[in-house]
Amino acid sequence: MACRLCGAQQLRSVVDLGATPPCERFLTADELDAMEPTFPLHLRLCEECLLLQIPALITPEDTFTEYAYFSSYSDSWVAHAREFVDAATARLGLDSESFVVEVASNDGYLLQHVVADGIPCVGVEPSVNVGAAARDKGVPTETAFLDEDLAARIRDEHGPADLVVANNVYAHIPDLLGFTRSLRGLVADDGWVSIEVHHALNLVQLGQFDTIYHEHFQYYTVLSASRALATAGLTVVDVDLLPTHGGSIRVWARPADVAGEPSERVVEVLTIEAEAGLHTAAGYLDLQSRTESVRHELLTFLLEQRAAGKRVVGYGAPGKGNTLLNYCGIRTDLLEYTVDRNPYKHGRFTPGTRIPIHDPSRIDEDRPDVVVVLPWNLETEITAQLSHVGDWGGQLVYPLPTLHVAELDTTEQVDISGGVWS
Repeated sequence: MACRLCGAQQLRSVVDLGATPPCERFLTADELDAMEPTFPLHLRLCEECLLLQIPALITPEDTFTEYAYFSSYSDSWVAHAREFVDAATARLGLDSESFVVEVASNDGYLLQHVVADGIPCVGVEPSVNVGAAARDKGVPTETAFLDEDLAARIRDEHGPADLVVANNVYAHIPDLLGFTRSLRGLVADDGWVSIEVHHALNLVQLGQFDTIYHEHFQYYTVLSASRALATAGLTVVDVDLLPTHGGSIRVWARPADVAGEPSERVVEVLTIEAEAGLHTAAGYLDLQSRTESVRHELLTFLLEQRAAGKRVVGYGAPGKGNTLLNYCGIRTDLLEYTVDRNPYKHGRFTPGTRIPIHDPSRIDEDRPDVVVVLPWNLETEITAQLSHVGDWGGQLVYPLPTLHVAELDTTEQVDISGGVWS
């Protein structure tokens, strides 16, 4: 495996999660007796450019042509998108004469706000089903994977984009160099590119191994993202630290000719990364032991609940949850079922672990003793949604970043061992 950014051959093992199926391939009942393909899930680090990456063992076409994830099922994520559109419109002076492109626009969760503000826009979304949902909201959407030809066609038809948005897609592209050139092809010579992606600082420091899955081909620090964008003449000029997805970065980039000096925030975040050891290979090498500790703690807790005769179910069926379930070897003997707000997943089963997925109303019907929340990054939103679980004495358990129970009658989170987590 050669580094997909710089081509170097020196890739160092960071964490090996074994072999798992693709995390978004939910099974129907008819598929339960069929063979299920699995692929190694092994994160490595390029010792030359410091890009974290996994081998491209599946293609985007395998995952995104018919996709199970609809962004609008997360209320907090839609609100996050609204706040971004408001802030970007003010910052860049966007109006009816401007043009915005979002890559991986999903079901229109973000561009619906751009449309409502009267700003011309186009979404690029390869998944047929979620792209159709976007068009139903009035969001113009190209059903395609972004490449240099499509970027050129959009530019020819609509003109260069004042703003190109790429939220949670820069990790999903095996052809990193070609995709980066496509972003440059879309944006005006004096335009802006905004990229949101999970911050590898949190992955490494907090042991967030469940963010590793086959459709995430690379994992970024600001340093490695800057190096990747520079290959197409884009320069990072600003960065925001975000709480989304367990800790993300929003990187603002511009064509190099107009970029100027980076903001103080870029310098500050690069300093934070360097002090955490992430600008050398040595800073990444504790992730394997942190990952193993999370697995042991979660399994010990679930085994104790089973020994006590408690009924334990899950909440959510996100991609990260399937990495967690498969790596930990959690089956229906420890997690009876899980639920999800996305009706596409109802009646299906989690890949690999084959845990049934139901409508969230099932929790109210069954009143289980413990609900393990798999999309732990949405803790505030989900704790508010499920606060009534405490009415029957139930517990909400979050497996990461440390195993803890949400205290439903206060805003504190109480650690399993008795300490307070915040």
